[in-house]
Amino acid sequence: MSRSVVTAVNDRWEGALVTALERGTDATIARRCPDLADLLAVAGSGLAEVALVSADLRSLDRTALDHLRACSVAVVGIYPPGDELAELHLRQLGIVTAIPADSGGAVIQEALDALDVQSWREEGWLPQGPGPAGATGSGRHRGASNPADPVGHSREGDGWRGQAGADTRDWSGTIVAVWGPAGAPGRTTVALNLAAELARLGRPTVLVDADTYGGCVAQSLSLLDEAPGLAAATRSADQGSLDLQVLARLAPEVSAGLRVLTGIPKAERWPELRAAALEHVLTLTRRLARFTVIDCGFSLEDDEELSYDTLAPRRNAATLTSLAVADQVLAVGAGDPIGLQRLVRGLQELGTVASPSPTVVINKLRASAVGPRPQQRIRDALRRFAGIDDLRFLADDPASLDAALLTGRSLAEAAPDSEVRRGLLALAREVSGVPARQTSRRRRGA
Repeated sequence: MSRSVVTAVNDRWEGALVTALERGTDATIARRCPDLADLLAVAGSGLAEVALVSADLRSLDRTALDHLRACSVAVVGIYPPGDELAELHLRQLGIVTAIPADSGGAVIQEALDALDVQSWREEGWLPQGPGPAGATGSGRHRGASNPADPVGHSREGDGWRGQAGADTRDWSGTIVAVWGPAGAPGRTTVALNLAAELARLGRPTVLVDADTYGGCVAQSLSLLDEAPGLAAATRSADQGSLDLQVLARLAPEVSAGLRVLTGIPKAERWPELRAAALEHVLTLTRRLARFTVIDCGFSLEDDEELSYDTLAPRRNAATLTSLAVADQVLAVGAGDPIGLQRLVRGLQELGTVASPSPTVVINKLRASAVGPRPQQRIRDALRRFAGIDDLRFLADDPASLDAALLTGRSLAEAAPDSEVRRGLLALAREVSGVPARQTSRRRRGA
């Protein structure tokens, strides 16, 4: 099957590569692009099916590659013969199929055929795994291209104990997105303390602050909000330089088993969290820890529809991407009439975006706001207006939360016997599958 191919390759190799394409493959050359801007314009016009892209193409990043894929243009990376660093750079950008610049027609044809195989894998027609032309399996729940484990984990049951040099290609940690409607229902409180409880249960966890409106995980844990975190990780991913070692440095341990990727220190920096780069960061956290807990923003509006420039960054892309890659979603609502109304409307909106079915968590539960027997009243209301009766409840305990915030610690450290902490511990047990008796032994030994 003849393919329409565009090239954006270094002048040194372009002539020979085009000659090999025309004489040794069934492809046709649609255009030879001098730079990335021209390549993106051709992709948007629908003239190309495949792009041959040089590793040293100026401004090539994950955002540009994501735009090519959105235009249904497959990408083959081209690197100088014997240049392993250039090949690695292409792999880290997410380009699965890459070939040397001096390849002959047979190798180029094999690479083009590998694109079909890879497409079938991504659509679920074939299992993930190595493909032809040096291609490696990809997919949303796969790790980075480098199978080595620089942070020294291995998976034993659910413990993930350390073991230097372990092969982690089959690792697939769980991502939990914590979302809630506008009005401060307690998303950050739930996300932070859920992550802390998972870590205390022996499940290494990464807490990610992806709120582009008012992220406050750093302040809640008394961390420097100027320190590099998620913004630095997405920037590194966009440039193709993010690996597990870099991610581990950007997500330091704040307590045993708990790493934190701090959010943007100013809301105006939201354009730094681009969707394609953030998705790669979150995918890589699956190999850094057993669980990834994401504190999401409230807005689900797909603001790209409001822009004429489809390459423009989207403020809500961080939240929408987090929900799309998540394995579990916790929808947090406040236990009062206003909070419940916002939750019902928010759940309707959540049902229109790509995400798993949510587990609903009612936070700040108190009889003074909804009347006697608050759990039953809220359950009846949500069954009637949202068709939901499977709920989790967290008590309203401002004194314990204030004590934790004042000292920059989790509830498990600041108020271990509080009612709200017991509710969060139960939620962590449910998420992780750790039975209560195992938790009791750990608490006695703490």
